[in-house]
Amino acid sequence: MQEKEKYQKLKDIIQVYLPSDVSVDDIQPSSNFISELNINSANLVDIILDVEDAFDIRLENEDMNQMQTVADALHIIDSKLNG
Repeated sequence: MQEKEKYQKLKDIIQVYLPSDVSVDDIQPSSNFISELNINSANLVDIILDVEDAFDIRLENEDMNQMQTVADALHIIDSKLNG
């Protein structure tokens, strides 16, 4: 899967959980899930579960703690897919 495809797939997952005051256009690789995209911790767990399903990977607690930004999520997805 191309990087662009992974990024788009991740954006599609995140978009579902964005609050009404945040646009899908606000999702950038550098975007912090909590402070910039205003995603609460419960929705972050939902995103993680959706990522696991969408990419057919298993994320550990350590991975979840490191997933602060969209780029972090992409890096973790890459490492799981290639691991």
